[in-house]
Amino acid sequence: MDKGIGFWRNIRLSWLESAAACRQRGMGAAEMRQHLDAIVAETIAGARSRRGVVAILVKVWLGGRDLSPDLHDEAVRFLERLESPEERLWLHYGLTLLAYPFFRAVAAEVGKLGRQGEPVTPGVVKRWLVAQRGNLGSLDKAVERVLFSLRDWGLLEGTERRNVYAVRHGICTTADPELELWLLACALRAHPAEGLPLLDLVRLPELFPFRLTVGADMLRRRARFMVVREGGGWDAVRLRE
Repeated sequence: MDKGIGFWRNIRLSWLESAAACRQRGMGAAEMRQHLDAIVAETIAGARSRRGVVAILVKVWLGGRDLSPDLHDEAVRFLERLESPEERLWLHYGLTLLAYPFFRAVAAEVGKLGRQGEPVTPGVVKRWLVAQRGNLGSLDKAVERVLFSLRDWGLLEGTERRNVYAVRHGICTTADPELELWLLACALRAHPAEGLPLLDLVRLPELFPFRLTVGADMLRRRARFMVVREGGGWDAVRLRE
């Protein structure tokens, strides 16, 4: 499989919930893999396929900590107070953005299509990614894996037409502004640009499922963010090192 993709298995939300529980219990990588393998085995019989699924789950909730320890540790602290799967989805999504740039790219294209009122199909998303990345051998299947996962997470829904999906914009809400700020920090760190205009950050297409209410004043009050007024009179947001 192409190392630039990585996300090449269907990932169910229930499995991410199990991975988060493992992390909350302080499991190491080996114990976490063993525990998750038994859970995934209830659905997937093949050992090779299970290993692929478990590798993604472990990277999302544990392995990616080396790149973003502050955001990972904060996600674990959020787990202690977020009781609903709907709010924990913010954590799964943010950590997946950090762990898999390919996932972010697919989600961004999905968000753009939805914003334009266009239906989402694997073919349309694949053509855009081929134009950006070239025709990588595993790209076709990987796109389908991400779309399956987004649908399983409740962020896409099927239509009357086969393999045509509708985007569920703003379906995820929270009364916790700190959770919104955490997700924005994940999106900003995952984005290839070093900084983004404030309005672009809160409207990133890859954040299409989330209803965001925080503004510049709240970002300015958080040490994690730098909000800088640029020459054109617009605010740019960066993360502090």
